[in-house]
Amino acid sequence: MIKNIKTFEEIYERAVKRKGEENLLSLIDASIKTPAQLKAINADRYLSTMTKAIFKAGFVWKIIEYKWPGFEEAFWNFNVNRCAWMSPDDLDSLYGDDRIIKNAMKINTVSVNATMILELDEEKGSFVELIADWPSDDYIGLLDLLHKRGSRLGKLTSQYFLRAIGKDGFVLSRDVIAALLNARVLDKTPTSKADFCSVQEAFNDWSDESGRGLSEISRVLGMSIGAS
Repeated sequence: MIKNIKTFEEIYERAVKRKGEENLLSLIDASIKTPAQLKAINADRYLSTMTKAIFKAGFVWKIIEYKWPGFEEAFWNFNVNRCAWMSPDDLDSLYGDDRIIKNAMKINTVSVNATMILELDEEKGSFVELIADWPSDDYIGLLDLLHKRGSRLGKLTSQYFLRAIGKDGFVLSRDVIAALLNARVLDKTPTSKADFCSVQEAFNDWSDESGRGLSEISRVLGMSIGAS
């Protein structure tokens, strides 16, 4: 356990004071899936969800949501094998496709990340099962894997992708980072491996204390401070 950090009970009480307990409970209710439920999701949905997270990064989310049916059409419903084997002609066509956001660097990630899925299928038996079974107490290890093996899957983008697919995990939003600073887990915005290890350790401690998952704890942190 990290010394001198605030307990989860203290953080929860602060969130209750700000939001009211009934309202807080409704706000932190997370749509987290079990490993079995995650394994039942086809790999094309994982590729679709990570691609949406990549395109949302630094862009207006509502526009991406509005155009998403066009993305599904343009990228062959994110069929992993088809996306992995895009030809130069496919890419040239996509660069000018009005159904999607014409950002060449982000378009290129679809093929790279589809290839990552196939490679991890080969190496680990199943990319989907790898995600589903990854232990919560080493969530930063999963973020690191996606960052190293994927394209434009930075730690925050990966956090949003995993939450959207239903994997239990934290999202280090501005408010959550502010709450971690307030709880004395960090003394600055996390950038180093040591910082992320401290975050993981704190979440593990709070999970042991409260019996809650990483996603619920993350939401409580965000509600305990800032403008949430």
